[in-house]
Amino acid sequence: MVKGKLYGMGNPLLDMTCTVDEAYLKKYELQPNNAILAEEQHRPIYEELQNENYKVSYSPGGATQNTIRVAQWYLNEPEATSFVGCIGNDSFGDKMKACMKKEGIKTNYLVDPNVPTGVCAVLLTGKNRSLVTKLDAANEYKQSHLSSPSTWSLVTDASYYYIAGFFLTVSPECMIEIGEHAVAENKVFCMNLSAPFLSQFFKEPMAKVLPYCDIVFSNEDEARAFSKDFGFNSTDLGVIAQKLAALPKNNDKRSRMVIFTQGDKPTVVFHDGKVTEYPVLPISPENIVDTNGAGDAFAGGFLSAYCQEEELDACIQKGMEAASMIIQVSGCTLPERE
Repeated sequence: MVKGKLYGMGNPLLDMTCTVDEAYLKKYELQPNNAILAEEQHRPIYEELQNENYKVSYSPGGATQNTIRVAQWYLNEPEATSFVGCIGNDSFGDKMKACMKKEGIKTNYLVDPNVPTGVCAVLLTGKNRSLVTKLDAANEYKQSHLSSPSTWSLVTDASYYYIAGFFLTVSPECMIEIGEHAVAENKVFCMNLSAPFLSQFFKEPMAKVLPYCDIVFSNEDEARAFSKDFGFNSTDLGVIAQKLAALPKNNDKRSRMVIFTQGDKPTVVFHDGKVTEYPVLPISPENIVDTNGAGDAFAGGFLSAYCQEEELDACIQKGMEAASMIIQVSGCTLPERE
């Protein structure tokens, strides 16, 4: 396995995971199964969770970072993956660096001494999760850091790139720079649609990055929001996948693959001109702890197989295994290797 074969860039966050009641969500006007960026009204959440009688668990988070962690866990070779993003010069950032190193991932964080490390409140109600993200340092990533020799060498070493759509709010320019390298070298560039608000409020940068995308991941809510915002006039996931795959593409040596997960319903894949549905692995409802990170884990499992050039069916299977593993634990918690 080549070192650094899979490269991720995104918003490194420390997840603060906590069970709350529906009244708590209502207090902050939050939906039970959604992801948003924190506004002024949400800022008290983070101190409340730390200072009041909530049982909070901390773990490295952020969509792309979680996907890379899962892929690394499956690849199980030191520094098979790399990750880049911006953190603060603080204990949360130190905690993140130590954890990523222990998990065998090569990181090259930009450290901003003026802004704290980003956090994500993962508010659990039953099987649902509401994500409220305060980007802070994650929002300060600079293109000059990507262009620096220590970071760009990670880009050139890699053959597969994965960036969650959340990074569109930070630096679409960096996504395009990596996309251009991927096209020039016929490497594989992947993006996740990540959240319904992105296709609505960040449609223009999303439209600029999409031509570089060889693989697009999404869940059903994000796919239907994308369909609405991009004028597809369909709620049928097969039709949306086909139309998304047909959007302009810069690398004509690869056809675009589109993968839509939809919880316990079949995963919809458009590839090589046809739609295929893959039934998910059955899990007893009582074994589901929380669904946070299921989509990130699916992408990580899938990419761990895909970057080893396994057959598509095996890649989908590995994605489903990863998602199944993650929803049976709290947060994106990976088992210790024997």
